[in-house]
Amino acid sequence: MKVTIKYFASVREAVGKGSEARETAATTLGGLRDELLALGTPYAGVLARGKAVRMALDQVMSDESASLVDGCEVAFFPPVTGG
Repeated sequence: MKVTIKYFASVREAVGKGSEARETAATTLGGLRDELLALGTPYAGVLARGKAVRMALDQVMSDESASLVDGCEVAFFPPVTGG
């Protein structure tokens, strides 16, 4: 299936792009993250399991078990704080 992936803030800086369209065999957000990790640098450094990374599926905050559908939009971004 084809998904659109958007990267924000420090994740975008590390990956070097704001978005990309990608074919994936993954069925969940966690599976997609694993596919990106397997690509190596720069994805592996910024999306590593030990890193605090938030995810959204079609603009709704989601966990790694969220199911992907063809044409969906996935976003990766660091946790944000405010004051």
